[in-house]
Amino acid sequence: QPTRPSEDPAFIRRVLRRMNLDTTTILRYKANKTILLVGETGAGKSTLINTLINYTIGVKWEDKVWFQIVEEEKKTQTESQTSDVIVYEIFGFEDETLPYSLTIIDTPGYGNTKGTEHDDIISERLLDLFQSEDGVHEVHAVGLVMKATDNRMSDRPIYVFDSVMSLLEKDLEKNIVALITHSNGRRPKSSLQALEDSNIKCARNEKNQPLYFLFDNCQHEDRTEEEEFLTTAYKKSERGIREFTMFLEKTSPQILQKTVEVLNERIRLASCIQNLQEKIRQGKVTQTKIRSIQEALKKHDEEIKKNEKFNIEVTENYKERSPIDCSKWWIFERAVCCTVCEVNCCYSKAIWSHENCEVMKDGRCTVCLNRCPASKHEKQKWAYVDKTRKFQKTDTEMKEKYESNKSESEKKKVLLENVEKEINQLTAEKLKLLDESYQHLVRLEQIALKADSASTIVHLDFLIEEMKEKGDTEKVQKLEEMRSRVGEETKAALQYMCAKLTVAENVAKDQEEEQHSYDMSAGNPDVHLVSIPKN
Repeated sequence: QPTRPSEDPAFIRRVLRRMNLDTTTILRYKANKTILLVGETGAGKSTLINTLINYTIGVKWEDKVWFQIVEEEKKTQTESQTSDVIVYEIFGFEDETLPYSLTIIDTPGYGNTKGTEHDDIISERLLDLFQSEDGVHEVHAVGLVMKATDNRMSDRPIYVFDSVMSLLEKDLEKNIVALITHSNGRRPKSSLQALEDSNIKCARNEKNQPLYFLFDNCQHEDRTEEEEFLTTAYKKSERGIREFTMFLEKTSPQILQKTVEVLNERIRLASCIQNLQEKIRQGKVTQTKIRSIQEALKKHDEEIKKNEKFNIEVTENYKERSPIDCSKWWIFERAVCCTVCEVNCCYSKAIWSHENCEVMKDGRCTVCLNRCPASKHEKQKWAYVDKTRKFQKTDTEMKEKYESNKSESEKKKVLLENVEKEINQLTAEKLKLLDESYQHLVRLEQIALKADSASTIVHLDFLIEEMKEKGDTEKVQKLEEMRSRVGEETKAALQYMCAKLTVAENVAKDQEEEQHSYDMSAGNPDVHLVSIPKN
């Protein structure tokens, strides 16, 4: 039990029970109400949690005690780094102010300027919490925490609400309420109008206005000054808590079975899209490979065609000894022929010996090409006759080129066949993933509180183009209908999400460059990196 000093004005901090998803068990009580709080950093969630806890354990203004369980949100939006889903359980005080124990689920850091992977982790932690045997299986209220001074929603809170709404089931709409912080007690017209303009689905009162509860954020401040003002602020918050807890008592809990299904569908959709994009990337690489092989085959075919006639027909001249036809009176019966040069040096009937032939001089022939000795000549009844003949000759170089290109061509054909099988397999897998992505979208439209969230529409154009390429006009029409229903608030959430991605990419790039600079400095002792301020 908390101590309640009657005179000591000091604020006493006591941690009751704080759990993250690493804890194995969440205690169960006979009567329990569960609240899921959603809001951007700086909206006042921490103060609201502290207020709910203090009220639940029975702290009154006159006790001059404040239990600060959660540290106030002093960090900037960019500094909120945690990805934990934190569960606060307040039990053992059921007879103080509430007839039930209270479970508060907080999602700190949701929507910060880190990449979307950070928010994906929180979504996965929520899934773990909701589907764990010892986790949370029902929710009585989802509190949208926002400031009373918010006269319009910036892209950031729109993104936070859009993202969380996209994780919940449709039946939770009547359990979603606005928890307005930093209130002066008056009706928060600006905040309510901002909710209306952002098309946030939530419970509504008899005037069809968003159901809301007002809280001040001054309870933890030093009471030695402005006590009257702080007393009024305390009472305003106390009234808001009473009204909110009455709402909790009257509201039936929503079983989170379908919310678990929504979360699973979201994760499966993201996985399908990621795998689909990877298959498309692999397909493009494979198509490039096919074009490269086809170009190589074309060159090989050209070389094969160019060198395929390596066996060529060659015509050559040769000498043949042919008998002399003496049937004509002007034809001599004999001829003096050089057996070395294979030429007919002289024709004559009067020549008795080739050595005495008139073409011989000093023992050598004056006619034949090599001026051969007379001894290399013969006087016969035949003469050399010029003839031609044709034969096949192999060009060795051409043959080698032909055979080399032929071999490479066969290898490339086998490779092309295997790569074509690979592209066919990739295409089949791509079409399967495309159809699965479509089915996840259809199922989300049936069960999710916000099917057309930023996390969905970011993929619509991509899926529409892929479906058009597939030629499935019916599914293209369905996806285009989904896209046509996207409101301005979702586009604003998408704009913030894209900005988050850009910031994350720039941070990663800066870190990579910083690491590169460090590596260079570490590797070269003569290099010194100096940081110089811009001013």
